Amino acid sequence: MSNAVLVTDAGFADDDWSGEFTPLSEGVAANAAAVDVASSDDVLGLHNHLDTVQMIRVDFPSFADGRGFTLARQLRQMGYTGRLRARGHVLADQYAMARRSGFDEVEIDTALAARQPESQWQYRADWRAHDYQARLRG
Repeated sequence: MSNAVLVTDAGFADDDWSGEFTPLSEGVAANAAAVDVASSDDVLGLHNHLDTVQMIRVDFPSFADGRGFTLARQLRQMGYTGRLRARGHVLADQYAMARRSGFDEVEIDTALAARQPESQWQYRADWRAHDYQARLRG
């Protein structure tokens, strides 16, 4: 049993990824299916591999460290269309920001899931409807 809980717009789920992750710091070969990115990494090195990487997982070492949001936006602007996952210390209050910056899902540990239950995450799941511009329009 995994010690991780996957958060999506639908709520909590078990992690369905069974592949290996290659740390970006070790260099990414053309055959890497999934890449782990540290918050301090430069993702420009992934540019030539974006069409072959199925998943990129960006680490959040602290809930106060927002560099992962910038990395997600940068990856999407570079043209990455694969699965993009935030992992680590992301809080339910940050879920909407994670989705808006380009993440598809968030991976948290079971301890955080116990402290911030599924209902808190689902409250923020309609992230498109609760942004500043939507409130101005409606």
